Amino acid sequence: MHHAALFTPVSLGSLALPNRILMAPLTRCRADAAHVPTDLMVAHYAQRASAGLIVAEATMAIAGNSAFGGREPGIYSTAQVAAWKKVTDAVHAKGGQIVLQIWHGGRACHSLLNGGAQPVAPSALRITNDETHTPEGKKPYEIPRELRDDELPGIVAGFRAAAQNAHAAGFDGVEVHGANGYLLDEFLRDGSNGRTGRYGGPIEHRARLLLEVVDAVIGVWGAGRVGVRISPLNSFNDMKDSDPVGVTTYVATELNRRGIAYLHLMRGDFFGVQTGDVVTPARAAFKGALIGNMGYTPAEAAQAVADGTLAAVAFGHHYVSNPDLVERVKAGVALVEPDGRTLYTQDAQGYTDYPAFAAG
Repeated sequence: MHHAALFTPVSLGSLALPNRILMAPLTRCRADAAHVPTDLMVAHYAQRASAGLIVAEATMAIAGNSAFGGREPGIYSTAQVAAWKKVTDAVHAKGGQIVLQIWHGGRACHSLLNGGAQPVAPSALRITNDETHTPEGKKPYEIPRELRDDELPGIVAGFRAAAQNAHAAGFDGVEVHGANGYLLDEFLRDGSNGRTGRYGGPIEHRARLLLEVVDAVIGVWGAGRVGVRISPLNSFNDMKDSDPVGVTTYVATELNRRGIAYLHLMRGDFFGVQTGDVVTPARAAFKGALIGNMGYTPAEAAQAVADGTLAAVAFGHHYVSNPDLVERVKAGVALVEPDGRTLYTQDAQGYTDYPAFAAG
């Protein structure tokens, strides 16, 4: 067996996993136009059920202004709950476990994808370093509307309802998406949050909405089945913070107090704009299961688990093209690279047609 440390059991709160290889959330835009999961998604997730834990893709907690890609799934309608139940049943039938990442797109959304609704954010600051895909082609991101303080309890309630719906859909838990420049992350980092008052200014205020959402979700699931994902360094979606280590330390400390199942930490920046070590302060402040993500090789992942830095590692892009990633890593077989041209298309090509390797 290769990388043996990855193949020992581990508990993440109330989640008992058979191995330490997790499938990271991967938005693939295979839901239908009403954001209902499709049978293609059932097949895709079932193919990957040997992961210690699947974290299903970013899923809209709230209807109306949170779509950013057009075909991402939601968890706010009865049709979506029923369709997700087919996914969870298929994963469980293969012996797997799956949690749902619940999410709001914030300023990364566009009115053309949300029935004309203006995107919302902590501050009226738009994304300036890229354009977004819309039904009318690529367009500049719009200036978002700054949310009022009295609107934020409604955001929290939307996440609470999403957690309840995830429970009804048969998931094993939920992951709160506080990363990658979407709404909760926009509040968290000072490059996108320029407001004052209870939800702006010092990190204790900027983290308030994320923590209120986490508390609401814990109220549904219990802390042992709730995870949180953060990306303090990632500049994706025009994000930055003046003190990413301080953000990491504060959030990790607060999540540790709540005893959640795991903290899912993206350790770097997709574009290399921001650098630094956020793993060390996260490990120091969070005593529970720390999950690493971003660019880990199997060998590096096994070493981080063996030395106690991480409880497990979430693999992202390689799970697109290696449905049997667990078996490949165990056998020491090279991983297949995904076809970038089919990452966000709407059919089976590049989604469910990657073959398993033939064990010899």
